[in-house]
Amino acid sequence: MIVVKKLFLALGVTLVSCNFGNLKFMGDIENNLKEVSAVETITQSDLYWVIEDSGNDNVLYGLDDTGNLISEVRILNSKNKDWEDLTSDNLGNIYIGDFGNNSKKRKKFQIYKVTNPQDKTETTAEVIEFKLPKKMKSEDFEGFFLYQNYFYIFSKEKKSAIMIKVKNEIGEQKAKFVTKFKLKGKKTKITSADISSDGKTVILLNHDKLWKLSNYSSDNFFNGDIEKVPFKHNSQKEGLCFKNDTIIITDERNGSEGGNMYQLK
Repeated sequence: MIVVKKLFLALGVTLVSCNFGNLKFMGDIENNLKEVSAVETITQSDLYWVIEDSGNDNVLYGLDDTGNLISEVRILNSKNKDWEDLTSDNLGNIYIGDFGNNSKKRKKFQIYKVTNPQDKTETTAEVIEFKLPKKMKSEDFEGFFLYQNYFYIFSKEKKSAIMIKVKNEIGEQKAKFVTKFKLKGKKTKITSADISSDGKTVILLNHDKLWKLSNYSSDNFFNGDIEKVPFKHNSQKEGLCFKNDTIIITDERNGSEGGNMYQLK
């Protein structure tokens, strides 16, 4: 009986892991966080920091590596108009990108700088506000990262998309157009982005895959090698970040599906 039970358990584990394709399941995110739109790590904390998107609380959440809620930091001087992504710097600061724009009518966008969120329950953020260049149509942005003291921000489009950059400096800024790009294949909407700590690899997230950008020069990220990495698993994936040589991915909860954290080597 014991041997049979162990066999069934082993088969069960195998079946569960296969359901996630190339992704390794880490844990189920706290149930009340249904619309997690980003994930990020910082050097001074072992937690995985997440946010929810439009209409949810103006709170930064810290999770352990199995998705349990450990910390909540309320950003007092902010409103969650449409929080879409997170990035961080080497000093332990985390940045919240409030630039979601489904209606494509926004004229002003915010990035909130939260200094060392660990061990806090509430804080006041510094604010970077930016406008788009003149004559540029308002776009829906969902992914960004910090590189050489500029935020590189990606629009979410079915066909061709744009990348802009904004200086990492508190106060009002004007975004600069960098490039227009088109990724090959279907389902190319970008929902999150990150860059490796050495600045040599960019990753862009979609619901069922990511793109790995490498061998580029300066910030010409799309002029190097572009590799498509399928997950063999489809869900509403909205967040990703590097953690050393591993990629952490989160998806939104949809009924009994999603609401998880995953690893990809």
